[in-house]
Amino acid sequence: MEPQLTTERFELQPIIAADQQFIYEGLSHPQVIPFYGVRYSSFEETKSQMDWYEKLSKERTGMAWKIVDKENSERTGVISYYNHSTVHNKAEVGYWLLPQYWKKGIVSEVFQVVINYLLQEKKVHRVEAFVEEGNSDSNRLLERVGFVYEGTMRDCEIKEGQYISLRIYGLLSTDKKN
Repeated sequence: MEPQLTTERFELQPIIAADQQFIYEGLSHPQVIPFYGVRYSSFEETKSQMDWYEKLSKERTGMAWKIVDKENSERTGVISYYNHSTVHNKAEVGYWLLPQYWKKGIVSEVFQVVINYLLQEKKVHRVEAFVEEGNSDSNRLLERVGFVYEGTMRDCEIKEGQYISLRIYGLLSTDKKN
């Protein structure tokens, strides 16, 4: 079982079945989904995301946490790591917030404890993030928390019938600390 991580303002709590409505709210929100890898048009469809979260934990390839405000217990978004490879000592990270919580420093704050957990507890050497071209807010966020832009994979995926390009970011355990 993965730990519950905390920051000054937030608790990172495991996602449970009762969170499905919250996950649906985020992953169907028209402002959240343009640059996110999955989207759902019904509550029922969101069950596949819930199954994926459970599979991460069960297979020990990752973990997803809901970001909960300590002051009012509001769920603001999700941060996760996945594709954890003990062979290559690396993992990928992803996140989303409901729009009313944007630009409040939330992801920057919780990213620090997730990165520390991955580097110190999981002994990950490389943390990766893939950002869809055009998502400049995520680009700036990743650079602010210490990730390095490594290049772009051009037309590497198809989304809604169109090729998209992904920017690659990496953070190594040997990188200078902020």
